[in-house]
Amino acid sequence: MQKINGWALGGVLLIVASLVGCRNRTGYPLESSTEGDYYLPPTSFITVSPAIIPIQATGTPAISDPQRLEASATPACLDNLLFLADLTIPDGSQVPPGATLDKQWQVENNGTCNWDARYRLRLIAGPGLGTASEYALFPARAGNQATIRIHFTAPFEAGAYRSAWQAHSPENQPFGDPIFIEITVDPILATSPP
Repeated sequence: MQKINGWALGGVLLIVASLVGCRNRTGYPLESSTEGDYYLPPTSFITVSPAIIPIQATGTPAISDPQRLEASATPACLDNLLFLADLTIPDGSQVPPGATLDKQWQVENNGTCNWDARYRLRLIAGPGLGTASEYALFPARAGNQATIRIHFTAPFEAGAYRSAWQAHSPENQPFGDPIFIEITVDPILATSPP
């Protein structure tokens, strides 16, 4: 057996002790990087919360009952007209044959849609009494009152006449209270002195 120098033995022991002391707490040896120096790998893990990524739906959702989707849709607004009063020519008024009649009604837009130029007032029953059968409905915002005015001409033949009108939506659907002019043509009024 060969005798080992004390210095050599001390150096070997120092190297062995260094290597043993370089173990981490878990007992695993240290790892080396590409440069040759040693590092201690992490013993605890960092918990990363998953990122929240907004998802944007594309296309049409799969619906087993398409009517269910339509039933839940809320219309943009509702049309309605409430008759309030005859402002001129009360019902049953007697007029001379051929008279020009300035009929006015007070109404309220008690729906939730604003009436614009697309809304119409149409003749729905009776004679037109010398006027067109359709007019633009007076523009009125929802919840406001309006005056509807039409100039009629009384017939020349004696008798009772009634002309009925109703509002129509841009989709040509009638809505609200009908309004009408109701007159009696009396030939005697034509010969009466003013």
